[in-house]
Amino acid sequence: MDPIRGKTILVTGAARRIGRAIAIKLASAGARVLIHYGTSREEAESAAAECGNAAIFQADLAKFSEIGRLFAEIAQREPRLDALVNNAARFTRIHPLEVTEADWDFIHDVNLKAYFFCAQQAALLMRRNPGGEGRIVNISSMGAFGAWPEYVHYCASKAGVTGMTRALAKALAPAITVNAVAPGIIPFEELENERIQRMIKSTPAGRPGTGEEIAEAVLYFLTAGDFVTGQTLQVDGGMGLG
Repeated sequence: MDPIRGKTILVTGAARRIGRAIAIKLASAGARVLIHYGTSREEAESAAAECGNAAIFQADLAKFSEIGRLFAEIAQREPRLDALVNNAARFTRIHPLEVTEADWDFIHDVNLKAYFFCAQQAALLMRRNPGGEGRIVNISSMGAFGAWPEYVHYCASKAGVTGMTRALAKALAPAITVNAVAPGIIPFEELENERIQRMIKSTPAGRPGTGEEIAEAVLYFLTAGDFVTGQTLQVDGGMGLG
């Protein structure tokens, strides 16, 4: 029996890019996907159509009140929640000596704070499941492990995600597993960017990754047994080898 078929899985930031690829992959594997989006409603509707007319939910994850509203709506509309994929994220390039408090909060409000509170609220809903079982997968980044001079604020947020993943895995065990996927270079419309091309050339795999490859890693964690928890899988074409 397919362990993911019929499972209800919320993917945040599922309208575009990696989140969309994850949602489509999970839907194709038989999951009932819930599409979250922030502002990209048209793209969310398109992704939902590709996922078999999946339900869509809007929320500004930078606001705790909106996270609460999102999960209250899910609790009202869905009989259960089996898994959460924390994917929604922000990314900006700023020299650390020029980062303002607003710049820092812009990144961390979504990349770290929202990940925690979405995981918290999802875990509370998962308690309704038989045995309180559930799965949480966080999308981190190779920025959590590298030293990217003009992305210090971003790297800090993603390093926080990997640390949070480990701590939550212990806190929510054994019923709920918590793991993370750290993508390497996964370009979309920015593929021809000169800086991106330099990073691709320095990657041992000699090519960029794809959203589909990240989705496959997420699918692994969602279907693995509960003996796999607290892990971060680097899907980076060898980028982290130095």
